[in-house]
Amino acid sequence: MITEIVKIAHISDLHILGKLDRRQLGDLDRLLAHFNTAGFDHLVISGDISNSADPGDWRILRDKLESHGLFHWDKTTVIAGNHDLINLEEEMRFYNALNPLPMVRKKAFQRKLSAFCTFFHELITGDEQGNNAFPFVKIIKYPSVNIAFVALNTVHPWYPADNPLGARGFISSGQLRALSLESVLSSLRECFVIGLCHHAFKVYGTDSLIDQAFDWTMELKNREELLALMKTMHAKLVLHGHFHRFQSYTVDGITFINGGSFRYDPKRYSRMEIKESGSWTQNFFVIP
Repeated sequence: MITEIVKIAHISDLHILGKLDRRQLGDLDRLLAHFNTAGFDHLVISGDISNSADPGDWRILRDKLESHGLFHWDKTTVIAGNHDLINLEEEMRFYNALNPLPMVRKKAFQRKLSAFCTFFHELITGDEQGNNAFPFVKIIKYPSVNIAFVALNTVHPWYPADNPLGARGFISSGQLRALSLESVLSSLRECFVIGLCHHAFKVYGTDSLIDQAFDWTMELKNREELLALMKTMHAKLVLHGHFHRFQSYTVDGITFINGGSFRYDPKRYSRMEIKESGSWTQNFFVIP
């Protein structure tokens, strides 16, 4: 339902555990039904659809979105999280941990990312060219405002020393260069720009040594480059997940919104309303 105010729902970190997790799938049905009833124009899912990089979990989400009429390019946007692309148990097995050829591991990671993009190509590119989708820009022209979703892949391959839990993030230089092209920037000038990534810009950020160690395992390594790019694009919002906390915070005039975790709080989500003037509001809402 398109109105003068564009309504966007944002959820993250579903961590689906297969078809036998009936309670969670029932919760997902109720939440998607609510989005339709409440008249949302668009849904953003910011990664970690699966808990163990199982394409079968991607299929579960796709089937749910289709059953609620939401599996369309202009209705839903999805991006990948580390749990969608990295099976930590598999990576930490003896033969992988001692693999002396990091390029072999990197190529396997790229194949997984390509598989994700191909599977969700209808929500990413809207056509058959989904295998190398990141970064991508989706511009939806509503009667009152043009909204541009600028999506980056922040998932970094697992490495024993640099990314031991598979949870650290990194944005490749190729993605940053692609989105810095004048042709891209010019296409965004008349849009309300929303950045999408999985990893949080800010995790704990305290002086506690324990929290600092946790931050290191979860951090987006080149977050300052993300911030610089978003500022160049005049982005108003950046939606992310990864750190399972429902929160919003502002960095250099850009508001970052963490979609929390559907897995642990399936009735709560972030909702945004964007007006023709470019003004916007955001709050976290709990369904009855």
